[in-house]
Amino acid sequence: MKNQDSILIFGSSGQIGKALIRKFTKNNYKVTAVTRSIHQKGYQIKTQSNYGYLELEEINSFNEENISKLMENSSVCINLIGILYEKKKNHFNIIHSDLPALLSKVAKKKSIKQLIHLSALGIDASVDSKYAISKLDGENKVKENFPKAVILRPSLVYSVDDNFTTNFMSLLSTLPMMPLYYEGKTKFTPIHVSDLANIIFNIVEKKIYGEIIECIGPEVLTFKEILLKILKSINKKRFLFSMPLFLAKINAKLFQLMPNPLLTIDQLRLLKYDNIVSNKYKTNFDFKMYANKKFEEEINRYSYNWTSGGQFSKKRIDKIN
Repeated sequence: MKNQDSILIFGSSGQIGKALIRKFTKNNYKVTAVTRSIHQKGYQIKTQSNYGYLELEEINSFNEENISKLMENSSVCINLIGILYEKKKNHFNIIHSDLPALLSKVAKKKSIKQLIHLSALGIDASVDSKYAISKLDGENKVKENFPKAVILRPSLVYSVDDNFTTNFMSLLSTLPMMPLYYEGKTKFTPIHVSDLANIIFNIVEKKIYGEIIECIGPEVLTFKEILLKILKSINKKRFLFSMPLFLAKINAKLFQLMPNPLLTIDQLRLLKYDNIVSNKYKTNFDFKMYANKKFEEEINRYSYNWTSGGQFSKKRIDKIN
């Protein structure tokens, strides 16, 4: 028998997954967090929950039988699994298209009440990006298999646990200069992870079905403006310069040879397109699910890790006073 207050989360070890565990367990929901490695990720996931409200499940193979067992006792399934770059050939399609197709197919068979699938903002326009194409294909398969599914398209999601602001804080704190791709004019609508967690929580609480929702924060910022706000937050001055596209491509090809690349050719393609509302779908604001956290205010809460003197720097003490 399904527990009406039980949430099943795939992709629970990332910043969004951990924020959701905190949000749901705090509000007396039972959460089953699925991970591929309990030994590596289990302790970190457990620290996010109130005692007694969290179960960890390890899955080694995403096949129909294993997924069916996981969905046996849950009423809500949330899929957060995604990758930013391919380590293996065709990995985007496997993770962003084939897996959501399988999850939605099994969710229909197991009579899951709500299926929430995390996609990405701006993928309609990004016609030459393998990442975007695979995300869009995954959305279409989810809608085909589970028409009542809610598909969320967030813009840039940030927090102290992200791989975006923290990476740039590290780079800008050490490098004397930073290239701007496409002159740094690409627009984003950054959303803080806690705001996104609140949106997902409200979708479950309000029993919203069958929607595509673009999830955005309160500001539109260019890539250059984001870097300038990060520089201000870590109290650094760096030379930002526009890199010609042919050099950017060479740069990306070199970066993507790294185990955890800072930039890939596919990500460079994505940067051509603005990451803002399309006006084709409703946003979280249309549902009165507001995201009010502002980028500069939020990164100031953790940027001291990259300033000279850390949390005891004169800049930070002056701010407190």
